[in-house]
Amino acid sequence: MNSSTYLFPPIFVVVSLFLLSTCQPVDKETLMLRSPDKRITIVIENPVDGGINYSVQLDDTLVVEKSDLGLILAEGDYYKSLTFKNASAQKRIQDDYSLRHGKRTRASYRANQKIFHCENKEGKPLDVVFNVSNDGVAFKYYFPDSSAKIHHILDEKTSFQFSRETKAYLQPMSEAKSGWNKSNPSYEEYYMIDIPVSVASPSRAGWVFPALFKSKGAWVLLTESGLQRNYCGSRLDQKSINGRYKIGFPSLKEGIFGGPVLPESTMPWSSPWRIIAIGNLANIIESNLGTDVAVPAITMDQSYVKPGLASWSWALLKDESVNYKVQKNFIDYASEMNWPYCLVDVNWDTTIGYNKMAELSTYARSKHVGLILWYNSAGDWNTTPYHPRSKLLTAQDRNKEFTKLNEMGIAGIKVDFFGGDGQSVIGYYHDILIEAARHNLLVNFHGATLPRGWQRTYPNLMTMESIKGFEFITFEQRNADVEPSHCALIPFVRNAFDPMDFTPMSLYTIPNIKRKTSACFELALPVLFLSGIQHIAETPEGLSHMPDFVKDYLKDIPTAWDNSRFVEGYPGEYVVVARQRGADWFISAINATDKVVDLKVDLSFIENKKGMLITDYNKNTFTKSEINLNEHSTLELKIIAKGGFVMKF
Repeated sequence: MNSSTYLFPPIFVVVSLFLLSTCQPVDKETLMLRSPDKRITIVIENPVDGGINYSVQLDDTLVVEKSDLGLILAEGDYYKSLTFKNASAQKRIQDDYSLRHGKRTRASYRANQKIFHCENKEGKPLDVVFNVSNDGVAFKYYFPDSSAKIHHILDEKTSFQFSRETKAYLQPMSEAKSGWNKSNPSYEEYYMIDIPVSVASPSRAGWVFPALFKSKGAWVLLTESGLQRNYCGSRLDQKSINGRYKIGFPSLKEGIFGGPVLPESTMPWSSPWRIIAIGNLANIIESNLGTDVAVPAITMDQSYVKPGLASWSWALLKDESVNYKVQKNFIDYASEMNWPYCLVDVNWDTTIGYNKMAELSTYARSKHVGLILWYNSAGDWNTTPYHPRSKLLTAQDRNKEFTKLNEMGIAGIKVDFFGGDGQSVIGYYHDILIEAARHNLLVNFHGATLPRGWQRTYPNLMTMESIKGFEFITFEQRNADVEPSHCALIPFVRNAFDPMDFTPMSLYTIPNIKRKTSACFELALPVLFLSGIQHIAETPEGLSHMPDFVKDYLKDIPTAWDNSRFVEGYPGEYVVVARQRGADWFISAINATDKVVDLKVDLSFIENKKGMLITDYNKNTFTKSEINLNEHSTLELKIIAKGGFVMKF
């Protein structure tokens, strides 16, 4: 039994009987659990005045102070009246698994697990399952009873208590039904950087996951994973009095189809995993904790799931570009660049039409390019004018549309403008992913929630937006002004665990916008950011102005990596990351500050000692140089203000 299969009732009944027969007496060690390397320790307490709390220690430092555990159900209190009964024996978790894309396509999870058996004043059981690995803590709630009755969670009392000197890096959650055509929330606000933990979110909706904290010299990343259709997406509440952040639920506006917003289910029933990644910045960047505890992959044909880059006209050319002629040009562009995909965006059903799209798809396949088509998710939860819309609302609708796409030879879909984080919306995501998998279609969600490890569960999920990405830079100058620090932060936060469709890279010009980054800053982004399909914003015209060595570099950028390493950096200021594919290493660096950053880059982990450096010491003039590491494994380099570099070995 691994960490993810614990949820299933038949297995759990057998294991519960075994654990109850081997429970330890309640002593100090019973209420503790350590990571395999003994550096991270969690401690459970059951105060005499009621309730259960936990704390997390890294080495000798208390990083997360006493924090609450518990739930409030319509059917009973599992918080104030919760008492500890006993704990299971410690169990070793070992889980080796594959991912189709991301920082590491082969992952190994090693953790120690204990199940803390509790009950409320009515004697109703609630288990709290803790896993502690060398890179952090994951825990979830489990109701072991069997009941066909629908139960309702009204509030989750889980909290994370930080010391008052802790600093936070947080993205406000936008209010539901706000924004352009009522399309919020879609995780598209700017992060507030290095703020005191006493600062409340400017939005009543709170803060989104992931949330980054610097606590007593350690870095802590909070998020959730393993979100199934019987729970809502969570966030952190608006107020954090004295550094206490509590789990928050969606507003009642965040439901669709008349379905539930707050969690409801029969029993047995499990919450998503609450994740606390802990350590230095390398631990955060290199961790797989977000997928380690995700639900394992559904049974599906994965042969068609091929990550890679895509051309995309809409980023710079907008709605007018979605026509047969321009899309044919972008198919040729993808083919010339050795990119496997071309994304055809909004309104294609009328500006091109289904019949001509089938013709375009045939042409694309002759060029070894797969087409991805855009859809509006809507029913009535937004008023966005883009179409096709309302094609995916029911199982019958999806089967009809996806069968049509199969006949046309379409590779995948991009679905936009979702309705929030309510349980019924989460169910809609699952429905689309499952039905798309049955039809061998790749999926990209935009205007969407955080993936929360779904890329492991559904290998056909290539990416999700859930970020204020490049398209916003094309809308307003102020977004271009913020781009450098934004890009230097998100590898540590939003993109730490889950794929992110930022749609990067403008090397030439952006209509009516003055780009604040250098061309090499932009060139670094497709490797720095993780996305199963990396949609490139630059156009054929823009790329034609670039030197051949830049084009050649862009013809061979993977999006599925064998390994990833944090080299150097600081959130919001600069970052250097190395990623491996086979014998090749790609190193990507950006500097968001107004000053030159001088680096001594340790490359001793690279075996292939000959490589190439592309940089732009003159801001927009690329230079290429050869690198030989036979004599030295450390390179002295500089990154100009708002600049970057890429290396390939």
